[in-house]
Amino acid sequence: MTESLLTIRYTADVVALTPDRSSVLLIERDWPPYEGAWALPGGHVDPGETSLAAAARELAEETGIHLTTDKLRPIGVWDAPGRDPRGRYVTVAYVTTVPTGTQITPGTDARTARWWPLHSLPNYLAFDHADILSTATAP
Repeated sequence: MTESLLTIRYTADVVALTPDRSSVLLIERDWPPYEGAWALPGGHVDPGETSLAAAARELAEETGIHLTTDKLRPIGVWDAPGRDPRGRYVTVAYVTTVPTGTQITPGTDARTARWWPLHSLPNYLAFDHADILSTATAP
């Protein structure tokens, strides 16, 4: 086996919803893979950091939304081989509700960030983020 097949990278993603659960916050990726595609805010878990702390940090870095970790609820782990073209990635996904009127400021790794109505999402979401979003919004 090659090194890239043995290395597992750990990430965290956030599904941020409006209080009425009608819209989700997405970022437009500013780097490969999936440059220009829409995705959930998220990224790598840093050494010494929990996935929960990484989720809150990545949400702040990519959207300017600062939430305490107690506002994030885990919804599952996504670990299918091939979910990321860079190699083996495992993500823990979290869901949160963001108060209406919260200002969004695109930051690191995001060209832009915006609210998307759940009934009118982009045709394609990066990685397996459509599956994560579906789980987060299931009745």
